[in-house]
Formats: sequence, structure tokens, C-alpha cells
Amino acid sequence: MSDDASNPDADAVVVGAGTVLTLHYTVRDDASGEALETSAGREPLTILYGQRGMLAPVQEALAGKSAGDEVTVTVPPERAFGLRRDDSVRRVSKKYFPNPRQLRPGLRTALRTESGSQPVTVVKVGGKVVDVDTNHPYAGLALTFTVEIVGVRSASAEEIDHGHAHGPGGHAH
Repeated sequence: MSDDASNPDADAVVVGAGTVLTLHYTVRDDASGEALETSAGREPLTILYGQRGMLAPVQEALAGKSAGDEVTVTVPPERAFGLRRDDSVRRVSKKYFPNPRQLRPGLRTALRTESGSQPVTVVKVGGKVVDVDTNHPYAGLALTFTVEIVGVRSASAEEIDHGHAHGPGGHAH
């Protein structure tokens, strides 16, 4: 009898091209240790490996891992959301916001632009104008990601063709 026959994990799928991962994650500010995001207490995230939705350095750290593994990786700002740019604060008319009466400093909202919606953080609200910061909220931060791999499976041809993972009932697009 071979070792493979007695090992239920012998044919386990490992993270790599053509796989779908189900995972839980926590993102922390590396300097302060403050948790910025987590999937704890929610359904795990499901992604097609190698596609958008996860920073490249985190995906690289997950390569070759399997269900049950936990990975921790720290990503410098340059490989995460970039360095903060002081010239990214702009003054715009309130008319470019869907709900101008609800604008408050610190609020993350969307600014309507010619090229679509742009996420911004409100810095200051005036009578007719709003100062907004277009930096990503995590710009300038080294981020530590802790990822627990809940499951790994081979992606379907349809998922690969569509460029994203589908849920248990198929796709909803």
C-alpha cells in the first residue's frame, strides 16, 4: 500500500494558477498593529487566484499553500496602495456628490467624474465646495496581511474564462 493511499491530503489542490481560494483575512497597519479590515465573523472571501481582488505580494505568498495553511506577509506601501501624495487633495463643487448634505470630514464617498466614480475621503466641507483626498485610505502604510486558507479547488473553465470565481449557484452576471 502506498503512502498516497493512506493520506487523504495526497491529492489536495494547492494554490496556483487555475485555482479558486476560499479564505479569511485580516489586514493590519504594520506600524501600529491596528486592524484595518477583517473577514472574521463573516463569510469567507472566494477569489480566483491571480486575478484582481488581492495584492500581488499576498497572492505570491499564498502560492503552493493548501487548505488549513495560514500565511502572514507584510507589504510595503510601494507594493500595496502607494505612497501618500500631498498633492492629492482637491477642491470640488458639491454638485459632484450624490448626497452633498451628508458630507462630513473623514467620510469615504464617491466623486462623480467624467471617467466614472472615484473614491475619495472628505477633508473639509464648505458652503458650495468640498476638499477631498484622492489617496487610497491605506496609502503610505506598510500592511500586514494574515490569511487563513479555508479551501482550495480547481477553477472551472467558465470561471477562468470570466476571470473570477463563481459561487455555489454559478455566476450572477
